[in-house]
Amino acid sequence: MFVMRQTHYAKWALAFLLLVLISNFLVYRSPFSSDVIPDESFWLVAGSLVDFAIVVPLLVLLSFRINAKQLLAVIAAGLIAARFIIPALYFEPFASLFYIGVAIEIFVLLAELALLGLLLMHTPKIRRFMSQQHGSPLFTLFPAVHENVKPNPLIHIVLSEALAFYYAFFTWKKQPPSDSTTITLHKNTSLIAFNIMLIHAIVIETIGIHWWLHDKSAVLSIVLLVLNVYSVIYFIGDIQATRLNPLTICDGNLNVSLGLNKRISAPLDSIRAVRWVAKPEADALSFVAKDFEEPEPQVVIDFHTPQQAVLFFGKTQPVSQIALKVDDPAKLKDLLDSVK
Repeated sequence: MFVMRQTHYAKWALAFLLLVLISNFLVYRSPFSSDVIPDESFWLVAGSLVDFAIVVPLLVLLSFRINAKQLLAVIAAGLIAARFIIPALYFEPFASLFYIGVAIEIFVLLAELALLGLLLMHTPKIRRFMSQQHGSPLFTLFPAVHENVKPNPLIHIVLSEALAFYYAFFTWKKQPPSDSTTITLHKNTSLIAFNIMLIHAIVIETIGIHWWLHDKSAVLSIVLLVLNVYSVIYFIGDIQATRLNPLTICDGNLNVSLGLNKRISAPLDSIRAVRWVAKPEADALSFVAKDFEEPEPQVVIDFHTPQQAVLFFGKTQPVSQIALKVDDPAKLKDLLDSVK
């Protein structure tokens, strides 16, 4: 999972990356390729391989935050992509590079699978850690895993998927917490109704398009069916996560989430200012439930230092400000005032 660098040159690097890829594709796969490629194509192909194996990975490194293992995977992917972009007739002198790229990709894949195996080995410890914490799996799963396994993008994706399936299938008998420390964010909005409408639309689209597409392409219809089933499961899990995880202020922490897509747990002593009826900054993390009309946040909370938020697919992001809209703003004000 690549995260874009927040620098001025990152966008330029990304633009050059697209330019390099498109230009190489046009050289070998356009109607003018026969006129462009010389009879002695060795050095042209060698230059393209330098682009795929060196230039493209460097531009990816300048555009995104990636580690050494991900950079190695990009280099291997470049060599493999070159094999499919460059016609076999021209690529033949460099055929061994394709197999080197495949070997590297297999090595990286095995390393990732080893991480998942390590995660499974630590499952008992993770469960014990979670049982000792006060809070829902939405907030305790990631810290429990990080206590035993080094953070990794693949593990974050697997954990995010596990949370989606857990909330979709295993939380129907659970009741949302309702006490003096909890405040809901969705009851006065149409968020859940909106998600139910999306589920209905996906089901209707699946029934209609799947049967029509099955006669055209059975493989494509099955892929579409799997994606739609996953989407329904995800939206059901998102509804359950929204219901069962209201904003809580307890044990010295502010825990706030909005479904499966965003959440943050911040110590109360990290709060620098609480501003009511204030306009949030452009980079503030918004916990404002969707509605048929565009809702406005009621309160903006600033932190002394950036706090780590968890977003879609387990992506983490430091945030210095969050914007909230809750169902009971007076209760939130009393809770925040009581801990000052």
